[in-house]
Amino acid sequence: MTGLRTSGPALPGGILVVGDVIDDTVVIPSGPIRPDTDTASAIRSVAGGSAANTAAWLAALGADVAFVGAVNRSDVDRHSALLAGVDVHLQGTPSPTGAIIVLVQGADRSMLTDRGANADLDFDAIPDDLMRAHVHLTGHSMAASDGAAFARFLRRAKAAGATVSVSPGSVAYIDALGAARFAEVIAGADVLFASAVEGSALTGVSELDAIAARVDAPTVVLTLGADGVVVDGTHLPAVTAPVVVDPTGAGDAFCAGFLARWIVDRDAVAAARAGTEVAARAVGVVGGRPA
Repeated sequence: MTGLRTSGPALPGGILVVGDVIDDTVVIPSGPIRPDTDTASAIRSVAGGSAANTAAWLAALGADVAFVGAVNRSDVDRHSALLAGVDVHLQGTPSPTGAIIVLVQGADRSMLTDRGANADLDFDAIPDDLMRAHVHLTGHSMAASDGAAFARFLRRAKAAGATVSVSPGSVAYIDALGAARFAEVIAGADVLFASAVEGSALTGVSELDAIAARVDAPTVVLTLGADGVVVDGTHLPAVTAPVVVDPTGAGDAFCAGFLARWIVDRDAVAAARAGTEVAARAVGVVGGRPA
């Protein structure tokens, strides 16, 4: 493990995003799926991954952003090129690049996931000189682990003077690790992004105010899909999108919009408002990244 930076020059500005990168296959059926026969569908192969999507949207918003993730060795150049405007640092591993089949049915999605190389992400190998003023982490990179390496890196970022945000990514990861352990792993984060369902899984309560009160983070952002977002006790409605093509990645785009604004003055309500605007853009394209 690289040493902690506890003193010395201030961290460079910008945002470091660490987490998953995926090859998405997005399937949008023309109507109800018919068993044992054909259902006409739009099928698109696009780059994805919650963390990589957020990095892509941050770059599109003009932010100074670096990204660390893991893919198969043969895919390092391809996925680096797909993150235009991002300072990309991909770890090449023998495992296949992660893959997801996303089945989109209206506003609902079902995801069949192969984490692949994402499970190989080596947090301890991330050099200190990649640290930025803010670090954003996704829970997808805790799949098939006890979260220890994730927790070490979060503490290292804090010791270096960075602010940290965490997005659990899925109820499945909270359930797999256990709510108590998940809370231990993300302890020290300055911002937690979670859907209402993820917040409930993490805290054991369903009321939004109670969820926020039980999460050990100064700023808790609870996303409610079409009902908007709650942050610091303030409810903000969702921005109505002109057309909804695919909800994949809307939450990742929201995180990008929020962080690009939040790092300026720490105004969480203004940041959440900016996030809803970017999320509305995201649902108008297939996949989780800017068109």
